[in-house]
Amino acid sequence: MLEAASVAELGSHQNGLAVAIGKFDGLHLGHQQLLHELVEYAQEAHLIPAVISFDRHPHQTIRPGQAPAELLSPPRKVQLLEQFGVEALVSLPFDEKLAAMSASEFAHAHLTPNVQMVFVGEGFRFGSGGQGDVAALRELGQQLGFRVREIPPVKIGDRVVSSTLVRELLETGKVSAASLLLGRDHEIVGEIEHGKKLGRTIGFPTANFSRASIGMLPADGVYAGWLIADGERFPAAHSVGTNDSVAEVPRLIESHVIGRDDLDLYGKTCTAIIHAQVRPWAKFDSMDALVWQISQDVLAASEILESIES
Repeated sequence: MLEAASVAELGSHQNGLAVAIGKFDGLHLGHQQLLHELVEYAQEAHLIPAVISFDRHPHQTIRPGQAPAELLSPPRKVQLLEQFGVEALVSLPFDEKLAAMSASEFAHAHLTPNVQMVFVGEGFRFGSGGQGDVAALRELGQQLGFRVREIPPVKIGDRVVSSTLVRELLETGKVSAASLLLGRDHEIVGEIEHGKKLGRTIGFPTANFSRASIGMLPADGVYAGWLIADGERFPAAHSVGTNDSVAEVPRLIESHVIGRDDLDLYGKTCTAIIHAQVRPWAKFDSMDALVWQISQDVLAASEILESIES
């Protein structure tokens, strides 16, 4: 995929762009539908399908401290966009300068030259304070030479698929429902750090993900899924929580690779894929009770994963 700092930079390489604008912070089914429309149109019109997105969630600049947890790492976002058929990505730094741009300034700065069609989601807003709407974008398009197509949201039942809803489901441990909205299982990416190594002493070694890992942690509990390391996928039981059964530590995710105790993952960047909840978090009164429960969790996770792959 071609990555550029501006549409103008893309214009120097290719003639004729169809672009989609948005945060695309979850790349859920709603985003995927918009991208499908973009790519299909671009192919028919012999244009380059491109995405204009941002290097961070806008709230990180506009409302510091209130930005939602990230759902995707930047490299994974690029990988998925490419899988969906997008050929170019313009990632704009959402700094104070961009946040202060009027709708007209944004369009003149970032939707020229060579943009022929712009795709946005229903209710799209842009410009400082969200002053610009789809009608304003169409008016600007008449001045600058592009047309606008507004794509309606995707619904499951009576709920609109959105990144906000995905986060709500993850926060309550409903990871299988979140997977339906994402069209894939949720992922957490981070470096494996040294921990207390308690799991190893009780027969269940775990890979401790850095607390700087990217990908929202689901509700505290135990989950069945996979761990990807060095391009290889291993069945795993993931534990999310504070580990307060043993000692009070910050919230994190630990992954036990089922059936393996010979992996050296320290210092490696790995991916935890979260497929299904095994159980919510619980506190145990003794080490024996904890060890017995972990054995049951690993067995349950193994059965869940085996049922998928059989």
